[in-house]
Amino acid sequence: MAGVKLAVFDCDGTLVDGQAEVCAAMAHAFQEAGLPAPSSHDVRRIVGLSLPQAVARLAPAASAEATARAVDAYKGAFRLAREEGRLQEPLYDGIAPMLRRLHADGWLLGVATGKSDRGLAACLATHGLADLFVTLQTADRHPSKPHPAMLEAALAQVGAQPEDAAMIGDTVFDMAMAEAAGVRALGVSWGYHERAELIAAGAAAVVDSPAELEGLL
Repeated sequence: MAGVKLAVFDCDGTLVDGQAEVCAAMAHAFQEAGLPAPSSHDVRRIVGLSLPQAVARLAPAASAEATARAVDAYKGAFRLAREEGRLQEPLYDGIAPMLRRLHADGWLLGVATGKSDRGLAACLATHGLADLFVTLQTADRHPSKPHPAMLEAALAQVGAQPEDAAMIGDTVFDMAMAEAAGVRALGVSWGYHERAELIAAGAAAVVDSPAELEGLL
């Protein structure tokens, strides 16, 4: 399929702002596991990693058993919040119309995220965006970022070449994953990591708005 254009987006911190929910769920998880609670700043720094890797970074001295308990408790807290209608993951301003315009312009759209399959599906369905994406890569089926497996699977699924794809994200994990897969890395300034960090990690550019991102693509 010559000429395929693929734009792959991170989710948390790029498409949606879920930091309050992430911090609350992580605090609950650490309490349930009997671990000292991490600061909200430290939690925001690990958004984008798969959950076991995120917990391990926040509690490097914890036993495997305590880490596993924290992971299970985090999943349970998110699931309960979703079931009770308390989960708030609002889209950043301008994201939905940008995605629809890219889709209409012939871009194939994907997601590569540390979320689970269930969490990503629920998030996209809530915002009415699920039909725009042709490839969804999650932590359930791949190694954690920055391993390139998610992007490699997305490229293979749609038949795109690395040079015809872009990875859009807000963390150094996204930028490093893109570099490892040979894909153009584009950073967004409204997420969890700073502009200078994103550039140092390989971002070709860092944008300040969805409109600016659309122009680069």
